Amino acid sequence: MVENLELIKIFSVTVLAFLVALFCTPLLTNFLYKNNFGKQIRSDGSTPIFSKLHAKKKGTPTMGGVLIWGTVLVLTFLFWFLDRVVGISNLRIPGSEFTLFHSLNFLTRSETWLPLAAFVGASLVGLFDDFLDARSRGYKGRGIRFRHKVLLYAIVAAIGAWWFYVKLGFSTVYVPFLGDLGLGLLYIPFFILIVVGTSFAVNQTDGLDGLAGGTLLVAFLCYIVVTFTGKDYNLTAVTAGVCGALIAFLWFNVHPARFFMGDTGSMGMGVLLAILAFLTDTVFLLPLFGFIFLIEAGSYFLQIGSKLFLGKKLLLSAPLHHHLEAKGWPETKVTERFWIISWITAIVGMIIYFFGK
Repeated sequence: MVENLELIKIFSVTVLAFLVALFCTPLLTNFLYKNNFGKQIRSDGSTPIFSKLHAKKKGTPTMGGVLIWGTVLVLTFLFWFLDRVVGISNLRIPGSEFTLFHSLNFLTRSETWLPLAAFVGASLVGLFDDFLDARSRGYKGRGIRFRHKVLLYAIVAAIGAWWFYVKLGFSTVYVPFLGDLGLGLLYIPFFILIVVGTSFAVNQTDGLDGLAGGTLLVAFLCYIVVTFTGKDYNLTAVTAGVCGALIAFLWFNVHPARFFMGDTGSMGMGVLLAILAFLTDTVFLLPLFGFIFLIEAGSYFLQIGSKLFLGKKLLLSAPLHHHLEAKGWPETKVTERFWIISWITAIVGMIIYFFGK
C-alpha cells in the first residue's frame, strides 16, 4: 500500500514537472530571443572543423537548462509551502490515503536538502558562465576561464564531500561483486574528483541537438529505479521531477533545437547525477548509467593528450560526436545512435545493480 502511494507521488511529480516546463518554455525562449542570449560559435580559427559544422547554430538561445532546475525548484517550494506553511495537509484524494500536498512534499533534510542545494548551486554557476558567453564577456569573450570554472565546481563538490564525510559519516564506496571499499579520509578527494568529473563529462556531451538531454534522461531514469527500490522515495521524487522537465526540454531541443541546454543545465545535472550516485552507493555503476558521458570526456582528453605528447590530433574534432560529424554522419544519426548505446549500457548497469542487491 505504501509503495502504491509513493508511485502515485512519483508519477504525479513527473507529469506536473513536464506540464510546468512545457508551459514555461515559450516564455523562456521568447525572453532569450528578445534579449539576444544566443550561443556564440568560435571563429578565431582554433576549432575550424567545429566552427564550420556549427556556424548555422550561432545565435540559437542558450540557458535552456533553467527550464529543468527551475521547474524542480518551483515544484519543491510550492509543495513545501502548501504543506508546511499554508497547512493544507489533510486534503485527500477520494477513496485513497493520498493526502494531496503533504504526500507531494518531498523536501526533507535527511534526503533531499543536499542534492537540491548542490543541483541549484552548480546550475547558478553555469548560468553565470552562460550569461558571460552570450554577452561575449569573460576570458576571450567565452565566459569563465576553464581553470576558474573547475575551481568553482570543486568548491561546490568540496562542500558536498565535507557533508557526506563529516555529517553523514560516509567513508566507503561499494564495488559491484567485491563489496565495500574503505577510503577513510581519501573519500573527500575521491568525491570531489567524481562530482567535478561527471559535471564536465556531461558538459562535453552537450554539443548536438538532443544529445545531452536524451542521455541524461536515461541516467536519471536509472536513478528513479535505484532510489525507489532503496525506499528513498523523496529522492525518487526529485529525480522524477528532473525527468519530467527533461522530457519537456527534449520536446523543443531535438533537431533542429529551439534552444540549447547551456552550462546551467549540463553542469548542474552532472553534479546532481554524481550526488545521487554517492547517496545510493552506486558510484561504480555511474559509468554504465551514463556511458556516453564517459566516452565523450575520454575522447576529449585523448585528443588533448595526443596533441600534447604526439604533436598530432587523434580525432578530426573532439569530443567524439564532433569527430563523427566531421566524418560525414548526420547530426541526428549521431544523437540517436548514442541514445541507443546509452540505453543498452544503462540496462547492463541495472542488471549489475540488481545482482548486487
